[in-house]
Amino acid sequence: MSITPAPASRPDEGGSAAPSHHSPPHAHAVDSRVPMWVAIALTIVSGSLVALQSRVNGQLARAIDDYSVAAVISFGSGLVLLLAVVVAWPGGRRGLRRLGVAFRAGAVPWWMLLGGVAGAWFVATQGIAVGVLGVALFTIGVVAGQTLGGVVFDLIGIGPGGRRPLTVARVVGAALALAAVAWAVSAQVSASVPLWLMLLPFAAGIGASWQQAMNGRVRTAAASALAATVANFAVGTTVLLGVMLVHAASSGWPAAMPTEWWLYSGGAIGCVFIAAQAVLVRRVGVLLLALGLVAGQLSAALALDLLIPATGRPVGIATIGGTVLALVAVALAGVRWARPKHVAAPEAEPVAEAARPISPAS
Repeated sequence: MSITPAPASRPDEGGSAAPSHHSPPHAHAVDSRVPMWVAIALTIVSGSLVALQSRVNGQLARAIDDYSVAAVISFGSGLVLLLAVVVAWPGGRRGLRRLGVAFRAGAVPWWMLLGGVAGAWFVATQGIAVGVLGVALFTIGVVAGQTLGGVVFDLIGIGPGGRRPLTVARVVGAALALAAVAWAVSAQVSASVPLWLMLLPFAAGIGASWQQAMNGRVRTAAASALAATVANFAVGTTVLLGVMLVHAASSGWPAAMPTEWWLYSGGAIGCVFIAAQAVLVRRVGVLLLALGLVAGQLSAALALDLLIPATGRPVGIATIGGTVLALVAVALAGVRWARPKHVAAPEAEPVAEAARPISPAS
């Protein structure tokens, strides 16, 4: 079964034209007109929004003493906002139709739509762990997982940009990022912070890298970042609703809801950074995206814990030093030291080749 290839995306759809069947046998890992330094800067800004959302969702969960309801509020409000945009914006509706056609044709496998599950896990861990760890320590665990996931997923080539070889700069950058995490953690992990609790944000970070890769591929299939973001939020909200109902059956519902408006902004923040990541991952790759998010998250988390502390623990010198080292790691990994080599061409766009399903190993 085959379908007619989607037309080249229009500027108002936020997409890129699907390549033809006559694409050259080799492809560069990047083909965007956006300068790399601009893409990296946007990645860092996107990472700062992740840290901000962690603070908002963590505070909401503490205020109502229920992580599951807080997670549903965050994801569910984001989904409502996105659906409102889809209703008002023809380009978003066209993207969703293209995604539906590609999915029914088997060009977008079901597992590619499960990025929202990783997003649901990420939001749930924010409610569980941020109140105990603080934003900085929670973020450190997340970025360690993101760095490891970025290395593995770039090697496998599951991102929309295809396989990206591990250059010396990228390897050193990833190693420095992990060293930054270890340095920052050394000053904050204590008997009052169970080590197992750090595994939650670490696993969430690995899931976040996978989510970014999947959302990037869905965005490519639909030629629309909005369609990819809607799919992400729809799946995540469904999962979290199930978790909330199970949790409420055993623990009951929150007694009252807080009145501070900003505690309900996590969904809107998530809409922005998930859409941005779906666009940026094709330009910078999974690893460099993860490292840029590391820098943005650590910087914003450090600022939040210094200016508006959520726990009684002071921010140590090691945390500050680890944040600076992470920024160095991103700068190093983003430098193009030599002319880009040809890498394995990314798989043909799913909409353009709907008859050939994509396997997980592609």
